[in-house]
Amino acid sequence: MNWRAMTASGARTLYPVHRIHGVILLLLLLSTLLLGMGNSLHSRLLWVGEQVWPNYYLLNPDATEPTCNMFVDVDAEVERRIQAYKPDPDDLFSSPPNPEALRQSLESNLALCEQRHLQFAENQKHATWALGVYKGIEQGLAGFLLDNIELTKYLFIAMFAMAAAISALDADHIALRLSRNRSEWRLSQGVQFIVNGLMVLSLNAYLGRLSTSPGTESTMILQYAWAGVFGMFMVINAIRFFHIPERMKPGSLSLSSSLVIPLYCMMGLIAMSYFFFVDGYTSGLAIYFGMMANLSSMFINIGLYVLVGMMLKQTRVPELLLNIVKPFNLPAPMLASVIIFATAFPTAFTGASGIFILAVGGVVYDELRKAGAGRQLSLATTAMSGSLGVVLNPCLLIVVIAALNKEVTTSEMYGWGFWVFILSASLFSFIVCKTEGNWKPKPAPGAFRLALKQLLPLVPYALTAAAVIFAIWVVLGLKFNEYSAPMILPLVMLALVVLDSGKESKELSVSRMQTFFERSSNAASDSAVHIGALLALIGFSICLGGILERSDIVHAIFPETLTSPWIAMMVIVVMLTLIGMVMDPFGAVILVSATIAQPAIQIGVDPLHFWIVCLVAFELGYLSPPVALNHLLTRQVVGETEVLAAERTGTFWHRYQRLLLPLAVMIPSLLLVAFVPMLFYAL
Repeated sequence: MNWRAMTASGARTLYPVHRIHGVILLLLLLSTLLLGMGNSLHSRLLWVGEQVWPNYYLLNPDATEPTCNMFVDVDAEVERRIQAYKPDPDDLFSSPPNPEALRQSLESNLALCEQRHLQFAENQKHATWALGVYKGIEQGLAGFLLDNIELTKYLFIAMFAMAAAISALDADHIALRLSRNRSEWRLSQGVQFIVNGLMVLSLNAYLGRLSTSPGTESTMILQYAWAGVFGMFMVINAIRFFHIPERMKPGSLSLSSSLVIPLYCMMGLIAMSYFFFVDGYTSGLAIYFGMMANLSSMFINIGLYVLVGMMLKQTRVPELLLNIVKPFNLPAPMLASVIIFATAFPTAFTGASGIFILAVGGVVYDELRKAGAGRQLSLATTAMSGSLGVVLNPCLLIVVIAALNKEVTTSEMYGWGFWVFILSASLFSFIVCKTEGNWKPKPAPGAFRLALKQLLPLVPYALTAAAVIFAIWVVLGLKFNEYSAPMILPLVMLALVVLDSGKESKELSVSRMQTFFERSSNAASDSAVHIGALLALIGFSICLGGILERSDIVHAIFPETLTSPWIAMMVIVVMLTLIGMVMDPFGAVILVSATIAQPAIQIGVDPLHFWIVCLVAFELGYLSPPVALNHLLTRQVVGETEVLAAERTGTFWHRYQRLLLPLAVMIPSLLLVAFVPMLFYAL
């Protein structure tokens, strides 16, 4: 794996650039983006049509003249029908027609006929060639959207296949540590080969079940696609098993060598062991992993947010934002506090904490080190910079929770989430300033004026972002909110990359478009690595969650005799924290929604309170061993060498501050959030 710190000037990518693969992935993501905007575009077309042509919905440029006769003598027609009546000798209930009923029927039909002729006449006034062209475009788009409802699933599978293949080729799947010799490399690749092979076996068992069920053709096609994807992964693992990078030196396995096995493989092995040997549910792995296709729009949004984060890394925006506080000469503790407060909001806009660390973590770490912070404090702050924002608007995680659980709304969760963020960030500031000592700033003369001056370079970026958001609203009628953010933000970031490319193109004497293509393909290449690693982790997290769903663990934890919300909350805090330690947050939300949420709510825990506690527990889980996903991602951006070089001198606190500081902040925050609100509704 090619770990390089993002602290060097001009560093733009952490990984070997797969430009062609990156471009293909970028096109796939943009295709899903356009498909997602299709409904908004169609609604806008209908709105524009109604403004230009009144009663647009009724207008038809291909309409033909009605054939009904408007000029009918009602009295004569009634008389004719009465005279034409002949009794049926075989019908016991035959009776002559009622003249009044005949008259009402004829008058009603005549009124309908007149209305049709009037509509046709009105239609002809507006039935121009322009209406025909516009109607053809609008109805063509509607037909395309209706005919391709399932297309999103296949685009998602293609995106996953491309991204995870790149992660496998580069050995970039998330593990507790990297391979250090050839034996550990082979161990990692061999276990991946086994897990992918067992997934193919599970898919084959599922296909056998589907083949005996009618009406499952479309589901079978999806399973064949998944089988092809995992078969491709097996081929990659087999090739990489024998083709070992030259940097890997000879060596043997040790007790810690199991840490090089990717986390998704560990989850897969645990889930497979249960499904195969305990539950006798061979197809379970395929069924639970296949849930990702059923929620393809949500997981595509994760890919789009990763792209947003990687695009952000290709601009100068993070550096320009940090330049604003430089005139104040903030000491390391104060700068760390400012970073925690300031980075929470971009974290919410990039969808999840890990994405923000991957995008900006290198810059955060570098600035803290320049301010005099030790490696331990810098690593802790970098890891936490991407965690506290998951409770803020428009974080995708809350949108997913609200979509899966109708008892809560996004507005309620964002409202309370803001105060939870203030609590945890303030606690971080207090602990850092108390333990580090020197926290008082020493601003340079005219610091405020210099800070305002540093805002000027950000003005073009702000105006560009506002212009894109406004243009999308004008063209599509799509307002920027937590639901539209995954679709709008990638376009905003593409525009910012174009803007930022202008400066570099002048310095290097190359065209703006050439610079833009290079940066966007670099961003897409990095996105591919992270999307593949994250989605593999999420998919097998869902499989791991299947054990909880199919076993009696939840019933044992929440028995019918348990009626105390306080005891239930204590159990919930422990369980959610443990889940957050080992699972990806999106997979964990799906698991908790299906298993723990309803029993806890039925015992008396308020739904909104439950899910806020869930988010804070997940934040604690991201930062807690044994997995500590945010620490793994921090290592990924600053480099393993930098992490290993962190100070091992001083007090116990300073030797292990990167692990202890997040725990010292999040454990009290979780306990306060979990139990203080219950004083108001559970006494």
